[in-house]
Amino acid sequence: MKKIMLCCSAGMSTSLLVKKMLDEAAKRGLEVEIKAFGVAEFEQQVGQYQVVLLGPQVKYMQKDLQSKADAYGIRVEPINMMDYGMQKGAAVLDFALSLIENNQ
Repeated sequence: MKKIMLCCSAGMSTSLLVKKMLDEAAKRGLEVEIKAFGVAEFEQQVGQYQVVLLGPQVKYMQKDLQSKADAYGIRVEPINMMDYGMQKGAAVLDFALSLIENNQ
């Protein structure tokens, strides 16, 4: 099972995107766990996932969050702003899966 974490300022704005990603994964028959959290929960949650995607509003925190995720060997990358804004669940899912594959 692939485990993907989305992170934004409060975990709310990424929730709709999580639903679209889960819908896309279901169409493809993929086993995934995708959850959204606010940055305040980052440190408690990061070790349970294979990749972390950041919403555009917290992209500026990538370096700091990546240093915390390095302890677990997890990549932290920003979501493409256009894909995020247009809620392209399939594109964001593909991005997350490619990061997981390239990190093994």
